[in-house]
Amino acid sequence: MFRLNKLTDYAIVLMTHIAHCPDASLHTARELAGGTELPLTTVGKVLRGLLDHRLVTSHRGMKGGYALARPAREISVAEIIGAFEGPIGFTECNTTPGCCDLEPSCSVRSNSGVIGKALQHALEGIRLSDLTKPMRESGSRNGGTVSITFSSGENNEHNQHHSRPHQPRI
Repeated sequence: MFRLNKLTDYAIVLMTHIAHCPDASLHTARELAGGTELPLTTVGKVLRGLLDHRLVTSHRGMKGGYALARPAREISVAEIIGAFEGPIGFTECNTTPGCCDLEPSCSVRSNSGVIGKALQHALEGIRLSDLTKPMRESGSRNGGTVSITFSSGENNEHNQHHSRPHQPRI
């Protein structure tokens, strides 16, 4: 099973919360903690990681706070995950060559590399703006393809910038 560590999960929650409230461009750590129901200390730790990877900006002062560094439609889920997990891959040997003694004789290494690239590509295709709207799964598991369909409509930022709805295939 693929799992994100908790800080990565919380980073996605915080980024989605900020993206979902574009009217209030600056959010204090305390507001973010209240809005997401995450502990303030955890929010602080996650915000530091997001700042280090230039996914959010901070503004000091009485009316200061945090904002997205770029529009939500320009930030991929892969970027957020990469900031906390490092390179996205199916197996460690595909992201950190030389880490496994079995690497030279491994019969699945090249295939796991293909799977890792597919995961990376799929996550790069999902934008932070997509997470602010409902998604639905479509396709056939028996046919080997599952796609994600994003909400359509005039308010869908992603669809406004692409000629057809985006459907990353996993």
